[in-house]
Amino acid sequence: MEPFTAELIVESYLHGVRIDSFLVKHFRSYTPYRMQRLVRAGQVKIEGAMARSDDRVYEGQVVRVRLLEPPDNLMPSEPIPLDIVYEDPWLIVLNKPAGIVVHPCGMWTDGALTNALQHHFDQQTQLRGLLRPGVVHRLDRLTSGVIVLTKDHLSHRRLSIGFQCGLVTKTYLTLVHGVVARDRGLIDLPIGGVVGGGTIRRSVEEDAEDTRESQTRYEVVERFARHSLVRCQPLTGRLHQIRVHMAGIGHPVLADEFYNSSPTFRRSEIPGGSIGDAEADEPPLLDRQALHAHSLKFQHPITKHPISVEAPLAADMQGALEALRESRLQAAP
Repeated sequence: MEPFTAELIVESYLHGVRIDSFLVKHFRSYTPYRMQRLVRAGQVKIEGAMARSDDRVYEGQVVRVRLLEPPDNLMPSEPIPLDIVYEDPWLIVLNKPAGIVVHPCGMWTDGALTNALQHHFDQQTQLRGLLRPGVVHRLDRLTSGVIVLTKDHLSHRRLSIGFQCGLVTKTYLTLVHGVVARDRGLIDLPIGGVVGGGTIRRSVEEDAEDTRESQTRYEVVERFARHSLVRCQPLTGRLHQIRVHMAGIGHPVLADEFYNSSPTFRRSEIPGGSIGDAEADEPPLLDRQALHAHSLKFQHPITKHPISVEAPLAADMQGALEALRESRLQAAP
């Protein structure tokens, strides 16, 4: 089989960078060292002329490369099923289940969403690692719902800027404790670290450290006897923002291990729910935070077309919601 050959046009933001840096942007599973080897081996041309190791590229130039050597910075791939909401040559949108991390970190060294995506991408190219998942935003491990990742460097750059500049609309659904009084509102509470450090917990208390401006819009979708279903739209992108903000106004997210009194939500907590010896063996309705990323709206980074995607409510949250609705019907006169 002939080596994979690509013809690339230098983008404006890469004007003036060295040839190996330019190539690494396009082929993110290669290190600069491996790209320098290809340049020295005469496998890279700029405007038809053989490239040298210290050459720089400029906007609009045509670069041609033959990938004689395989990538040397491969991401581990795992054949994990994916719930694909949308996909095109530049983007992929997934419905992430609760319990899976976006990328390997800490004690979760495998089974990450990016590992599953690497396997998925490798089925689409003749050479493993030609496409590499680009993370532009994150969901907590125990948060379910819609997440977008990129396949190429330019989409990654433009979409990342879109998130940073607030040009992406993110909507979440959450079940919270208490009956939220106002139909809608804006939570404008700075978020910082918990005093003492050494934890990822965030706080809106006056003694929080290194606080940053944070705003979340919310709207009550349904009310129950002791709980509420709320739609939230974070206007900033702070760690645990919705969870911290809802707890900060007295309505913590159900089954939130950090900001709620219990990491589970059981039927017995619903008025009219089961109470007694059987409750000890009853599985919880929820054993993770009741937070679901419901929708994303953004401009496509390449085609410029508007993109609007949704992920249906996760089964465990839907089950808890149905239990709350059932209790409300039973209590009706």
